[in-house]
Amino acid sequence: MAETGASPLPSTPPARSPLTRAEHFVWLTARVLEQRLFAYHFLQGGADPVDTALDAYRNDDGGYGHALEPDLRGPVSQPLHTAHALRVLDALGRCAGQRVERVCRYLTSVSTADGALPAVHPSQRGYPAAPFVPIVDDPPSDLLATGPVVGLLHRNEVWHAWLFRATDFCWHRIETLEKSHPYEIEAAVAFLDFAPDRARAEAAADRLGRLVREQRLAALDPDDLDAYPVAPGYAPGEHHFPCDFARTPHSLARAWFTDAEMARSLDHLMSEQREDGGWPVRWRQWAPGSALETRPMVTIEALRTLRAYGRAIG
Repeated sequence: MAETGASPLPSTPPARSPLTRAEHFVWLTARVLEQRLFAYHFLQGGADPVDTALDAYRNDDGGYGHALEPDLRGPVSQPLHTAHALRVLDALGRCAGQRVERVCRYLTSVSTADGALPAVHPSQRGYPAAPFVPIVDDPPSDLLATGPVVGLLHRNEVWHAWLFRATDFCWHRIETLEKSHPYEIEAAVAFLDFAPDRARAEAAADRLGRLVREQRLAALDPDDLDAYPVAPGYAPGEHHFPCDFARTPHSLARAWFTDAEMARSLDHLMSEQREDGGWPVRWRQWAPGSALETRPMVTIEALRTLRAYGRAIG
């Protein structure tokens, strides 16, 4: 029994949850858009403030610019910025109406000869951009840029003339892939998860899953990363894990991995949270501003993935 009058021992402070730590990180470092997104996804914040913050990036041509995707700086609209905007609108349930009609007109205006999107439109020339993003006068069609946009538009049942040829491009590129890299596969999954022809999508996803395993594009054992080669042009240690390909349990890519492989992947994702509360950016960093802006985005996506799989984040 404690002595009468003795000072009680201080209570042990409660452990800070991953979500609480991430919230501190977001308020400390994030742009207004990511602050509003974090509040929307995790703090019961409203959709209108997110929408208002996103609108600051919209241009008169219907596309989005102003470094919405931090590796492309400057005011001009770009396909990658516009894809990012569509992801935000989809998360809000607002990927519809005249705004998306204007987006589709913009996509039509910057499409390549075969009706798809380039990774970077030449209008970026003269503005800062990541050195690993080439700017050429006549850029080719790119699945990495086209697949996620087409997938989101199909998910939201948007119908526009631009979609027909862009959808055909995605099918052809995915069904003829022989050699690929993780980001391209992730773009393919973003298309296949919402493509209207479900039987065809399931068949294509099954083939891609075999390709991913044969070419060791997914690091299946985070404790033995040396066994998995990093794709050419990627940063050292820029591995991709099962939960990067299957962001939710409902993704077609989930069938590519065993329960044990996915569990290890999610354990590793949880362990990557840094002491400051944020998650790291795995790809090559080239400027302090873009690195600072990207980490809150990566942090929000990590939390959403963990929550989608039922992991306790706080």
